[in-house]
Amino acid sequence: MSKIAVIGGGASGLMAAISAAQEGADVCIYEHKDRIGKKILSTGNGRCNFTNLNQEPIHYHSENILFPWRIVKKFDVQQTVAFFLKLGIYSKNRNGYLYPQSDQASAILDVLRMEVKRLGIQVRTEAKCKGISPVEGGFLIHTEARDFTAQKVILAAGSKAAPSSGSDGSGYQLAKNLGHRLVPVLPSLVQLCCEEGFYKSIAGVRAEGLVSLYVDGECYAREQGEIQLTKYGISGIPVFQVSRYAAIGLHEGKQVTAQLNFMPDFTEEQFLVFLRNRIEIRPEKTAEGFLTGLFHKKLSGLWMKLSHIDRTKKIEDCRPEEIERLAHLIQNFSTKVVQTNSFEQAQVCRGGIDTKEVNQDTLESLVVPGLYFAGEILDVDGICGGYNLQWAWSSGYRAGKEAAGA
Repeated sequence: MSKIAVIGGGASGLMAAISAAQEGADVCIYEHKDRIGKKILSTGNGRCNFTNLNQEPIHYHSENILFPWRIVKKFDVQQTVAFFLKLGIYSKNRNGYLYPQSDQASAILDVLRMEVKRLGIQVRTEAKCKGISPVEGGFLIHTEARDFTAQKVILAAGSKAAPSSGSDGSGYQLAKNLGHRLVPVLPSLVQLCCEEGFYKSIAGVRAEGLVSLYVDGECYAREQGEIQLTKYGISGIPVFQVSRYAAIGLHEGKQVTAQLNFMPDFTEEQFLVFLRNRIEIRPEKTAEGFLTGLFHKKLSGLWMKLSHIDRTKKIEDCRPEEIERLAHLIQNFSTKVVQTNSFEQAQVCRGGIDTKEVNQDTLESLVVPGLYFAGEILDVDGICGGYNLQWAWSSGYRAGKEAAGA
């Protein structure tokens, strides 16, 4: 019987421990917080979007671009749904986004804890791993209290995102001490801070739109959805989706801008015609009231100011070039990104253990035999929508099975 130490009791660590124990291994989870699975409770705004039926390679990112999808295919969404159904989770489908029927993230954690208990997996909480030493026949696990032995180790210590939940980045140093290289770790699925001083005047506004992210003038990503305007810049799902490219560009010292299109269903020509027709219908309206019913009042006021249009004059009295300037601004609202929000606000990280040093089928280290990786500690990050948890389940399952069977 293999004795396996799983470092980290998050989503991937729990899955790794369970899949290894199902193969008959003697498994112990080492978790430095006072309880396991804390980060799971905050996923999906407390409802836990635990996977997504729409799965494509483009939903996962890594410098080693084909690596994530190879692992996800080995334990795919259908297997994930079947696994949790067996544990008691009946899933609710919202346009491909799957949640527990109860709409409680705690349900996912509870069934995982029950399975850990049923399989006789040991759990040591408040056991911070200070180091991992290869020795003859396995490894020494150094904790603050004492040392433990194991034949195999699965390092599933998470990233640096949301450190209050336990992801403090300590696993990176453990891997580096064992000879592994890190792809620079940066916040991802995170808000963007912008340079302009007008954001306080529009803080709290939400509007549908298209976000295009440019790095040194080249467009790296586009996402459409609800944009949230904050006192420091921009937020919302489409901003989260493009934020990794902003983080990389800023890290590399490049100029990063976001272009917001608040009428993406129109071409520029169509939108200009639309506004001219709007003027013809109610020419007596003031510029201040012209956009009422289209956009939030705070946004309309800002656009009039930036377009140098007197809000008190009748819209029919505005010069053609003023209307053209206004139309262009609404569809090409450019803002300079100066930084991302911190790891505390990030949902995941871009970067981590270089996957070129990890077996793409087994997740075993190519540097240290007997060492396996799972979850966010690797250079893999998914988009919003349950993909990062799917990565946790897929990588955890594969690492556990391989560690137990190798």
